[in-house]
Amino acid sequence: MRHHSTRLHSANLASRPMHAASIGELSVGELPAWDLSDLYAAPEAPEIEADLKRAMSEAQAFEAEHAGTLEKVSGKHLAAAIAEFEAIEEVLGRLMSYAQLLFSGDSTNSKYGKFAQMVSERVTAISSHLLFFTLDLNRIDDEAMARKLADPDLARWRPWLRDLRVFRPHQLSDEVEKLLHEKEVTGRAAWSRLFDETTAAMLVPFGDDRLTLSATLNKLSDPDRAVRETAGHAIGAAFAGDIKLFSLITNTLAKDKEIIDTWRKYPRPGSFRNRSNMVEDAVVDALVSSVASNYGRLSHRYYAMKAKWLGLEKLQHWDRNAPLPDDDDRIIPWPEAQARVISAYGAFSPELADVGARFFDHAWIDAAPNPGKAGGAFAHPTVPSAHPYLLLNYHGRTRDVMTLAHELGHGVHQVLAGGQGYLMSGTPLTLAETASVFGEMLTFRALLDAEHDPRRRHIMLASKVEDMLNTVVRQTAFYQFETLVHDERRGGEILPERIGEIWLQVQRASLGPAFEFSPEYSVFWAYIPHFIHSPFYVYAYAFGDCLVNALYGVFQDGHPGFQGKYLDMLRAGGVKRHRELLAPFGLDAADPAFWNKGLDVIAGFIDELEATS
Repeated sequence: MRHHSTRLHSANLASRPMHAASIGELSVGELPAWDLSDLYAAPEAPEIEADLKRAMSEAQAFEAEHAGTLEKVSGKHLAAAIAEFEAIEEVLGRLMSYAQLLFSGDSTNSKYGKFAQMVSERVTAISSHLLFFTLDLNRIDDEAMARKLADPDLARWRPWLRDLRVFRPHQLSDEVEKLLHEKEVTGRAAWSRLFDETTAAMLVPFGDDRLTLSATLNKLSDPDRAVRETAGHAIGAAFAGDIKLFSLITNTLAKDKEIIDTWRKYPRPGSFRNRSNMVEDAVVDALVSSVASNYGRLSHRYYAMKAKWLGLEKLQHWDRNAPLPDDDDRIIPWPEAQARVISAYGAFSPELADVGARFFDHAWIDAAPNPGKAGGAFAHPTVPSAHPYLLLNYHGRTRDVMTLAHELGHGVHQVLAGGQGYLMSGTPLTLAETASVFGEMLTFRALLDAEHDPRRRHIMLASKVEDMLNTVVRQTAFYQFETLVHDERRGGEILPERIGEIWLQVQRASLGPAFEFSPEYSVFWAYIPHFIHSPFYVYAYAFGDCLVNALYGVFQDGHPGFQGKYLDMLRAGGVKRHRELLAPFGLDAADPAFWNKGLDVIAGFIDELEATS
């Protein structure tokens, strides 16, 4: 997956005004809207049609010149061909990025959906003429490729070729590869669009109001338990009403994946993702096993304490993200959120803060929680010749400030890595989460160090633990859920009720005996977009959090030149693997003790909470 976001979108949001948003009676201030004119002025802009036509012409000429010739050409000639390929791909990336970002802003707008589909179909047709290139590159045997790589011009592309050749054992014939490629727009992409449009259009009954899904999910963090319970029941009822549709989408995509995985001879459902992340199946198994074996000392222990703090014998699912009794969680206006995050970044590295400030100084962020807008948050790298964009749904809570710090970390990483060019700037998902989680940690530590009230410190520490549990425990449980669903789907279609049983099974195991789950929680799997857009993506969050915990420990220990090495790691983009990137810090993710080092940080925070409760 090239882009951090996998959602399509299409609308001219370049002229959208600033929006004033409010929570209850308290305003969060004016929230920024992004200006997409740095990509294209509007869906009707003549540059779009011109780029589509030019890209088609160049792709056809590229195919005519290079198809069937790569085994015979020199390293210098091959290097020039890769550079030409990259240039065409970047044009396609700009087109798709614009369509995706537009669609994310208002996927209920049929005009935008139509535009996104048009771009997707035409880009797919154009890239069909480029498909031969990577297939032919992988047909070059290792000895011949080594001889070509002796040429200095081609040596620059060594990391890209290295990662491409990971997929050699899973490559199919040209005809099958082209068929799979062209059918994507009527296959996975179409089902993903259906999911997006369905969830974006949902208006959940809430008292006398009808709220967007994002706004209703936000109510699950309300200090009033009655409000949280109402939201929990309302979300459950909304998804239960459409559960057959969400089950059909899930079953279809799982079967589609099984067919492709079988043809490509991937040993198990998660193997393609692991190859894409440049990690072995065994490394992911070690991570998941380590986290799962620590459920007891992490989530089970924490939520037992939380139940006592809330005065409850048992927690319900709508209590998981409840604020603590003494937590006023005051509304944080947008300018203050910006100042907090940039200040924390700047205390670590002025350069990091300078890059981060660009997102606020220019219209690179869309933060208002509008109807039809994609839920959650993401950072989209677009293309190196432009810049990344951030999508947020800012409600003014402390958790939203942490989300801003997280997504800004992605954005800064994408800017710094852009110097590697379109083909080598993207990082595997496991490393893509490093800068985001590190940005969160910087912001949290800065806020904690500035707070001297023991009560407030306790609340902040508990909030951070919950965020870490959501990142490590919850995402690992999501990965286990996906694995069980995809494994069982290979034996036939799974009924919605059975998917719900699997969901509850992993939730009970991961969250522990402090919870009892009301029946409607069995459908909550249906709103997780990662299951649809990026199967088996979710463990990357746990990977990144544990990696950052270990990395931050090295920083706290005063590792010499840490900031410079950290920025160099971000600039490397996809050029280096995790072993090479972590070596300057004395860390090795292949070491089984590495994961426990990260989990120990979370356990240490819980120890501190336990001691002060």
